[in-house]
Amino acid sequence: MQTHFMKGSPMKSNVGNLDRTLRVLVGIALLSLLYLGEGQLRWLGLIGIVPIATGLMRFCPLYSIFGINTCNRDPG
Repeated sequence: MQTHFMKGSPMKSNVGNLDRTLRVLVGIALLSLLYLGEGQLRWLGLIGIVPIATGLMRFCPLYSIFGINTCNRDPG
């Protein structure tokens, strides 16, 4: 298992590579609404920060709550 930031940190990776890539791509698409959207819709694009952050940190708090882990598991 990998930990992030400091040793002993409770944040263990629970976002796998495919999940990570999809999160970053969706986040970028949502952030593009800031430039492409009109009116109040454009501010909805700020939600894109969340999937980008969770993808880059490889940690999703909701996955922890529900016990989900998309990282590759060690065989055996």
